[in-house]
Amino acid sequence: MLDLYDKIQDACAVIRKAWPHHPHAGIILGTGLGPLVQRIDVQATLDYEEIPHFLKSTATSHRGRLVCGDLCGLPVMAMEGRFHMYEGYPLKDITFPVRVMKALGAQLLMVSNACGGMNPNYRPGDIMMIEDHINLLGGNPLIGINDDRLGPRFPDMCEPYDHSLIDAALKTARKHDIVAHKGVFVAVAGPNLETRAEYRFLRMIGADVVGMSTVPEVIVAVHAGMRTVGFSVVTDMCLPDALEPADVARIIATANDAEPRLTTLVTGVLEHERAHAVSNPKRS
Repeated sequence: MLDLYDKIQDACAVIRKAWPHHPHAGIILGTGLGPLVQRIDVQATLDYEEIPHFLKSTATSHRGRLVCGDLCGLPVMAMEGRFHMYEGYPLKDITFPVRVMKALGAQLLMVSNACGGMNPNYRPGDIMMIEDHINLLGGNPLIGINDDRLGPRFPDMCEPYDHSLIDAALKTARKHDIVAHKGVFVAVAGPNLETRAEYRFLRMIGADVVGMSTVPEVIVAVHAGMRTVGFSVVTDMCLPDALEPADVARIIATANDAEPRLTTLVTGVLEHERAHAVSNPKRS
């Protein structure tokens, strides 16, 4: 049986045949946010089924392919669709693409998601820069024997999201008059949405938004030594005293509507990265 390190090498070998470049950034696109890839100068695409050990994405609106090319003058790999715990997949497999991105050379992980807003100051369509997170998935992708080739046994999580990149995104938001916040994302397993009592609890422990993804990928990125920036699109409000039944079609529509604003923030961060790569060539 292949261990995780060998599986990573298998996947990298297939991707390198299609795209023999080193990505600066890996991008994971969440519900309704796939159109961002239209801004990429695409050089190669691979369906997940073509890549060894990649899972199949079953989530609504997730296309399920890896797009490789240039964005803002930097080589990137973008996942059109991610994997979730509620699909029945182990967290180690869900986060496998992040390991592959790192092995191919990515220094930065950019993650996005659709989420429910619990902070009453937020509105549907707002974007929140993830400043910190709470893991309530009931699992962790790092549980098990640690492979020191992939990262340390006890990775520090005092700053899982890069503050300089958060600042770059917020600066871009101000420049383009985009409503953006910074706050705390809490990850739950799903697939059901939360009860009124659960929303009250999640808000009480410090969360501003809630979703069913992102945290496992970020944990693995930190373990692998990658810098991370996260974007949460508020697609519906989860206020316990004014709660309405969720409308999946409306949630996806709100995410799609926010996509141009998200693209502006992502490109702003990448332009910040490119400027730093030019002034600090040892980082590139």
